[in-house]
Amino acid sequence: MLRVAAPEYPIDTPALIVDAGILLANIRRMAGFFAGRPAKLRPHFKTHKTPAIAHLQLQHGAIGITCAKLGEAEVLVHAGIRDVLIANQVTAPAKVARLAGLAHIAHLKVCVDDEENLLALSRAAVAAGSRIGVLVEVDVGMGRSGTRSAPATLRLAARAASLPGIDFQGVMGYEGHAVFRASREDREAACRAANACLLDHAAAVRQEDIPCPLVSAGGTGTYDISGDCPGITEVEAGSYVFMDATYRKIVPEFATALTALATVISRPEPSRAVIDLGMKAVTGEFGLPQPEGLPGATTLALSEEHGVLELEGPARDLRVGDQVVLLPTHCCTTVNLHDRLHVSRGGRVQDVWTIAARGAFC
Repeated sequence: MLRVAAPEYPIDTPALIVDAGILLANIRRMAGFFAGRPAKLRPHFKTHKTPAIAHLQLQHGAIGITCAKLGEAEVLVHAGIRDVLIANQVTAPAKVARLAGLAHIAHLKVCVDDEENLLALSRAAVAAGSRIGVLVEVDVGMGRSGTRSAPATLRLAARAASLPGIDFQGVMGYEGHAVFRASREDREAACRAANACLLDHAAAVRQEDIPCPLVSAGGTGTYDISGDCPGITEVEAGSYVFMDATYRKIVPEFATALTALATVISRPEPSRAVIDLGMKAVTGEFGLPQPEGLPGATTLALSEEHGVLELEGPARDLRVGDQVVLLPTHCCTTVNLHDRLHVSRGGRVQDVWTIAARGAFC
């Protein structure tokens, strides 16, 4: 059975364990892919929400950091990171004012797909005496936010380029509908179609002599497709740092750095064990987390505070108090449930990193 323990740093469970060596190897592997390529890496903060990891990514060649929410951007900026893209819309008046204030101390970029929002950003920037970078978000197939036509993108880009307090930076589109396609052929086809759409919108803007330096796209599942697409300038991959049971089927070249640690709290019958890890410690939207390094053990169910394992063969030797390692099926939403990451080196936990942006969804 795989155990993680350090006498000098006992771990209360449930807990998240990060293997520092694997984490660094993943960061270096992704950095190596982009080294020398026209497209650069702007990794997504929403996966780890941890400034210590963002700084590692920057030290290994990332040009800046992507995040999902203004609250995450605030954590990044206060941690000393100055080039941040919010790959989302910021529309509430109070948030727009916060964004304009934060732009005093960092190079911030935010996405827009609505003219009234763009005007509000301009007014707030002027009032605060700052400048806000803007990318027009394009719907490249997700059916979520974003402009639906090149003329709509052009209208917003032209407006952004004319407004005080606004720096028009380019366009962004996320091919999230493509990243989890199991077939490499299907994934490539969907990603290339999405990138072609995004590049068509960028071309429409440039045809009107409006500079469009940034064309931002990509995720972990499509990093090597978008990253090799002529015209894409940056890729926003995030999950590659940790990996999970879902992503490792898609991009097996990256290894699992993040696991969840649980303790057996009950052995009600020979074929069952109950652990102290439930839905409040690990998410299951992509499937139940499964034990690692424990042949014969399978997760049957999660409730709020409990997990139920079915045991066969050697796994029936589990005792109350034993520790079990599980692999999450979605690292991003699981990390957001925790306050800290326990950092393991050589099989011993030697450090703790604060997940500073945990819950920063405002």
